Amino acid sequence: MSDPATAREAIALATDGDFAELPLSEAPLKDDGPIGWPGYSDTHARASARTGETESVVCGTGRIGGVEAVVISFEFRFLGGSLGERTGARAAAAHALARERRLPVVVLPATGGSRMHEGMRALLQLQFLARESSLTRAAGLPQVAVLRDPTTGGGWATLGAGSDVILALPGAQVGFAGSRVRPPDADPAAYTAEAQLAHGHIDAIVAPDLLRHTLGHWLSLLTRPAEGPVAPPKALGGAGTPPAASGREAVARARHPERPRAAAYLDAHFTDREEISGDRSGGIDPGMRCGFGRLHDGRTVAYAAQCGTATRPAGFRTAARLVRLADRLGIPVLTLVDTPGAANDPAAEHAGAGPAIADLFAAVASARVPLTSLLIGEGGSGGALALAAPGNLWATPDSYFSVIAPEAAASILKRPPEESATTADQLRLRPEDLVELGVARGVVEP
Repeated sequence: MSDPATAREAIALATDGDFAELPLSEAPLKDDGPIGWPGYSDTHARASARTGETESVVCGTGRIGGVEAVVISFEFRFLGGSLGERTGARAAAAHALARERRLPVVVLPATGGSRMHEGMRALLQLQFLARESSLTRAAGLPQVAVLRDPTTGGGWATLGAGSDVILALPGAQVGFAGSRVRPPDADPAAYTAEAQLAHGHIDAIVAPDLLRHTLGHWLSLLTRPAEGPVAPPKALGGAGTPPAASGREAVARARHPERPRAAAYLDAHFTDREEISGDRSGGIDPGMRCGFGRLHDGRTVAYAAQCGTATRPAGFRTAARLVRLADRLGIPVLTLVDTPGAANDPAAEHAGAGPAIADLFAAVASARVPLTSLLIGEGGSGGALALAAPGNLWATPDSYFSVIAPEAAASILKRPPEESATTADQLRLRPEDLVELGVARGVVEP
């Protein structure tokens, strides 16, 4: 079973068992709704009798992993979980309560989209819900969605895809186009949670028996920020090793296959963590890891870490997404810089390498939360600098940072390839050179 069958089953699956429903003051539906759809009042009444609910959404508060949150859960058996005026009003009231009480919002959608029986008055709810979500976002409160089966139409395009962190239950049908309005030859596999994850539109798929724990973990991380700026991690390599004697030696150290990489630094620095996935524009870069980690004092730091590969446009966009989310939530950011440079193949250009790098530069430059950066390996040109905190960059002993890779510099200067080592010496790219040049604040010790 990929999805709890009812709104209240979903609430029971996600919360600690202390759900309190928001009070309602709704008059009985009459006159067949806002556009006078023949028989709508009777249809609405039958849906209520069949489900025991008075609308397609149940809203209230409850604890999830010990964190109090506002919960919005959809009842798909009530007219397909469709969005009508009352659905929108209830969700809006839930968001208003979240802002009043400074609580995170958890949405458990299972919806086919806007309600046909209310026409354009139903469709307008998408604008109203988008506004409520934006107000909650501007208030610095996290929003987490758990996509159930199905999540389609306007429900996916507002409360679902508009959330900060998007989880999904296995096998859930997820897509803007519902099953009855897709092209006849459309591949059903494209409209699944698994496909959305593969293309960077959701962050993770979570099994039902792990949902409460995972949700609680996310809420705990997103609501307990550290006080920044955070100190850079200690170096994991190079203990007892003297500084690199030359640029070519610094480059060789950074490129050594056994040098500690981002995964080792993240494991050493955080007691536990959760990761976001994808750029929300159709792409994923496995060479850029972004998420939120817990320090040993129990507080949260956001991180974006390059993994030693050429960073692709999706990686830059995912990092920008991480920085902006952390900034809204008041969570300080740690970045780990390690890339030979931005990917420069035709596919990267088609995917918007330049705009993606520019967007990350802008996100870092405009962040109000403190950023700390540690150069842990290769610092290749603008692809590395985009992730570096201005004025708060540190370096490990087995790293280098250069305006461009020595081999590329030699090529640009029309030097033979064998002169790349000499070029590396001339570029003053060693950690100690970076400190002397004012690029880095210091070299961290093991």
